[in-house]
Amino acid sequence: MKLKVFVTLKPGVLDPQGRAIHHALGSLGFDGVQDVRQGKLIELEVADDTDDATIDGMCCKLLANTVIENYRVEKA
Repeated sequence: MKLKVFVTLKPGVLDPQGRAIHHALGSLGFDGVQDVRQGKLIELEVADDTDDATIDGMCCKLLANTVIENYRVEKA
């Protein structure tokens, strides 16, 4: 089974990479961008019988820092 794990910063957490991207877009003439939040995508291939609790455990223990990040899993 293929999984996509989307990890993003929680609202209110400072995002220096997002700010740098926002600044660079403005410098390149893309003035309509109001805000940028940067995240990451992790693609996994796991055994078909992997249960949701195991997937959640992987996300909480390693893939996302749940103090400052949210995550969302999509099964492909």
